[in-house]
Amino acid sequence: MLNLSEELKSLSIKAFKSLFDHDLDETSVQIQPTRKEFDGSHTLVCFPLARFSKLKPEQTAEKIGEYLKSNSELVSDFNVVKGFLNIVVADKVWLQIADHILKTENYGFTAPTGREVMVEYSSPNTNKPLHLGHLRNNFLGYSVSQILKANGNKVHKVQIINDRGIHICKSMVAWQKFGEGETPESSGMKGDKLVGKYYVIFDQKYKEQIKELVEAGKSKEEAEKEAPIMKEAQEMLLKWEQKEPETYALWEKMNSWVYKGFENTYKTMGVDFDKLYYESETFSLGKDEVLRAVEEGIAYKKEDGSVWIDLTEDGLDEKLLLRKDGTSVYMTQDIGTAILRYREFPKIEQQIYTVGNEQEYHFKVLFIILDKLGYEWAKSCYHLSYGMVDLPTGKMKSREGTVVDADDLMEDMFATAKSRTDELGKIDGFNKEEAEELYRQLGLGALKYYLLKVDPVKRMMFNPEESIDFQGNTGPFIQYVHARICAILRKANQLEVTPEVSEKRDSLEPTERNVLQLIVDFPAKVDEAAKEYAPSIIANYVYEVAKAYNKFYSEVSIFNESDQDALAFRIAFSKIVAETIEKAMNLLGIEVPQKM
Repeated sequence: MLNLSEELKSLSIKAFKSLFDHDLDETSVQIQPTRKEFDGSHTLVCFPLARFSKLKPEQTAEKIGEYLKSNSELVSDFNVVKGFLNIVVADKVWLQIADHILKTENYGFTAPTGREVMVEYSSPNTNKPLHLGHLRNNFLGYSVSQILKANGNKVHKVQIINDRGIHICKSMVAWQKFGEGETPESSGMKGDKLVGKYYVIFDQKYKEQIKELVEAGKSKEEAEKEAPIMKEAQEMLLKWEQKEPETYALWEKMNSWVYKGFENTYKTMGVDFDKLYYESETFSLGKDEVLRAVEEGIAYKKEDGSVWIDLTEDGLDEKLLLRKDGTSVYMTQDIGTAILRYREFPKIEQQIYTVGNEQEYHFKVLFIILDKLGYEWAKSCYHLSYGMVDLPTGKMKSREGTVVDADDLMEDMFATAKSRTDELGKIDGFNKEEAEELYRQLGLGALKYYLLKVDPVKRMMFNPEESIDFQGNTGPFIQYVHARICAILRKANQLEVTPEVSEKRDSLEPTERNVLQLIVDFPAKVDEAAKEYAPSIIANYVYEVAKAYNKFYSEVSIFNESDQDALAFRIAFSKIVAETIEKAMNLLGIEVPQKM
């Protein structure tokens, strides 16, 4: 397909040579998108060219504009604003581009390049159910995987399940002491929620014991270390690492409850994984690497038996790698997991970790340690950091039981979608199953879009009511525009109108031109989103497409058009837009309804 930016750059260089007898270097020719308030699609920045033309930037722009208009069929008009030359591309060219897009399979996506990457996301602890923060994590990791795939990469979607450690032992101790044999079946609770309940109980009992010890004269720090229930959890962790049968059986049983719960939640979310890693299977490899680091002088052992690495020369501090009792820390496990993945997938060129920004220091340390251990690929590892999600009610805390449960939030979104949709009469002619499916698509689409339209690095406030509006920059608005176009295409099919771009056609409505300009940008947006690991680029792009098409729809009559070539083009044009919206929304993991 014609690359307008490159073509206009080439024409501008040719124009400058003809007008001013000077060969411009390509780097000095800047073509950028025209600002919305001016006519045109591409703008040539003429300030850097004035020193070669020996004219003011405005005069330089005027001369180049006149040359392009007179000497190229690509340019139909121009306007100059200060030193900016705004170029109006001929309608005939836009029509040729539309025809090309219509006939191009997988427009916007890159053919497989052979490059392999791995994206880690979700990575929950098995001591609590998934919450709102996990939703942003999962939607972000899944969407980045889709975007990288669209750019020709082979993507391996993975998660590391943090299924061992002191936090898991806390739930186990609490269940053992206070559970009275309660199971998901006997309680009617999802397994992950049942285990999460005992994590909260542990914290409550721990705080009570700390309070008693402080009242008995201990300092707060002493009380935290000496609280009996915490000592029990630490002893249990030691027994687990030694594979003491009773402890190991309890761990397996409680984790199996959690996995069933997670599976249901992921299914509702619409995310999946190609491979699961478990901390219980990777931490021992990490321990072996840490002990190798001690032997090679990369790490050192303190008198109490704990193992540390000194990163002060790297501008960081000293980092604990093994506790004095020999048990692992998160860093140990992450070292083992990274190495295991490269052994199992030797062709991957990059590991991308989707983890909240409170772990930025952790990953900086991890990548440096892996590099010091001699793993060259450590330099290409990337932490896809994202901001936390807050609610109008405040910050969430797992151990206090104040998190927003992912399952509950998704169910609330489906219910809100139902009430909004019924209220607006958008399910006329739907049977019960179709209506339920629509509520699911709209509720989940609203949630995903709201969480993904914000730049990942930003902390954000999630407002459920705002997210499900059918107007403005929301998932349901874009879904509604798509459904509207599908209705147009169905009607065209009934009328036997074939979508096509006639060679006889040479003019466009301004709103048609505006939409096509956006559609031409789709491949570049997919590329940009992959480079920035930012689904927000796709989200805000597809909103602009839907909004621009909506304007066209409100200003241009489609089926009252008497010119058959114009009608056939508008159906083709609508088909292109629907396909672009569907592809873009699928990159966000969002389904688009065919009717509403």
